[in-house]
Amino acid sequence: MQDAAIDSSRNYGVWNETSGEQVAYARVVTDGVTFAWLCDVFVAPAVRGVGVGKMLMSGVIADLEPLGLRRTLLATADAHGLYEQYGFSELPVPSQFMARMGS
Repeated sequence: MQDAAIDSSRNYGVWNETSGEQVAYARVVTDGVTFAWLCDVFVAPAVRGVGVGKMLMSGVIADLEPLGLRRTLLATADAHGLYEQYGFSELPVPSQFMARMGS
């Protein structure tokens, strides 16, 4: 199932130049016109706090910007400060959004 999700998304990564190891990943689900969902963002614990997340987000934003999307959403437990640097903010009316969870 994860492979199908990856194949149907825009995928972004950051690799360590010396080892070739992937140290960060994000994917975006989008219609390419009006909406995008930034999800599955991961930065390896060993490289957190040294700008890898910023590098990843800069690349994501640079790639999406030309699309002129009206809304890009994400969910985060603890990286609000990072995302705020790239224009994300809390939803103006969170009660307008709903979710249908699969079983």
